[in-house]
Amino acid sequence: MQDIRLLRLVVNWKPDASDDEAIEKPSDETATHQGPDSKLAVTKKRKKPMECFLSQPEETPESTLKAKKRKKKKISDVLEKSPPKPGVPEDLQNLLSQHFGTKRSVIEIEELKLPDSCFLPANDLTHSFSSYLKEICPKWAKFRKNHEEKKSVVMLVICSSALRSLELIKSMTAFKGDCRVLKLFAKHIKIKEQMNMLEKGVFHIGVGTPGRIKALVEQDGLCLNSTKYIILDWNWRDQKLRRMMDIPEIKKETIDLLELRIIKLCREGSVKLGLF
Repeated sequence: MQDIRLLRLVVNWKPDASDDEAIEKPSDETATHQGPDSKLAVTKKRKKPMECFLSQPEETPESTLKAKKRKKKKISDVLEKSPPKPGVPEDLQNLLSQHFGTKRSVIEIEELKLPDSCFLPANDLTHSFSSYLKEICPKWAKFRKNHEEKKSVVMLVICSSALRSLELIKSMTAFKGDCRVLKLFAKHIKIKEQMNMLEKGVFHIGVGTPGRIKALVEQDGLCLNSTKYIILDWNWRDQKLRRMMDIPEIKKETIDLLELRIIKLCREGSVKLGLF
C-alpha cells in the first residue's frame, strides 16, 4: 500500500516555477565561466557606471551679458548720449585732489588747493578764443604797454599739442593786436632757441605745451613772476575726442607745472587762472 501511494505522489508531482527558473537560469558566477574559448569572461558581474548630471542654472539675460566680453565705453559713445559740459573750476580742484590724495599728507593737500578767487570766468562753449580773452582781460591794452620785462610773458596759454598752439595763435588775432607772441612747444624748435629769444626780446603772450613750458621754468629760461593770466585749453577735443586732461602724459605734465610754480602764484593772488 505504501508503494502505491508513493507512485501516485510521483505521478502527480509538478515542479514549481521557481525551480524551473533556477534550472534554466544558472547563477551569475557559473554563467560567466561557460565557454572555455571566451576571452571576455568575468568572474563577477560588473556594475554599469552611473552617469552624474549637474543641474545647470537657467540662463538669464544678465548672465549671458556677463559671459560676453564687455566693451569699453568710448568717449564718442558718451558724447552721443549727452552733450559735452564746459569745464568749471571744481573740475580742476577735483583733478588735483584725486591726483595728490594718496601721495600727500592732509597739510600738503591743503597747500595745493586753489582758492576760488584765483579763477577767471570759465568758457561756456559759446565764445571764440578772442572773445573769451576780451571778456576775462578787459585791461589788456594797459598790461601790454606796461610790460617791459624779458624772460617773461603777461599771458600764458597751455594746450595739448604744437598744432593746437598754432591754431590758438591764429584765432587770437582780433585780441592780441600788435603784441608779440612766442611759441612754447618742442616741435621743430629747440629749447635753447626759445631761451635766447626770451632773454633778448620782450614777449607778451606765450602759447605752448606743458612739458616745454615746465622745462623752460626749471632751466630759468621763463620767469612767471610777471605773468598775470594763465589759460588752460580745457574744453577743446582732438580727433580722438580727448581733452588735454584725458591724455595721460599731458595731464601729468600739466599737474607738475601747476605744482612747480603756478599754484603758489595763484594762492599769492598774482596770477588768475582761466579754463577755456
